[in-house]
Amino acid sequence: MEKKKAQEEQQEQEMNCACSHKTKERSDKEYQDLMNRLKRIEGQVRGIQGMLQKDAYCADVLMQVAAVNAALNSFNKALLANHVRTCVADNIREGNDEVIAELVILLQKLMK
Repeated sequence: MEKKKAQEEQQEQEMNCACSHKTKERSDKEYQDLMNRLKRIEGQVRGIQGMLQKDAYCADVLMQVAAVNAALNSFNKALLANHVRTCVADNIREGNDEVIAELVILLQKLMK
């Protein structure tokens, strides 16, 4: 039920982004793992907000921001690995080699 609600919220958000509007059905485990990571990251960001409200020392805030960046990078790595194993591999098996160009463009954007 939570997954269905999240999908509906995602559809609303997609109307405001430059997304491809492709979809991918994830297993419950993959979905939960990714959501748990994002919830932890959200908690870290809220913690940074709290630090600012409490006038925390700049260096301490910067260290927490670095931790959030590392967590987002880890999230991206997990999502990218799964994308290559599933979406990209499935498309190649089906003869859709255009997915390779899409992957190259994606990697270039991620490496900026």
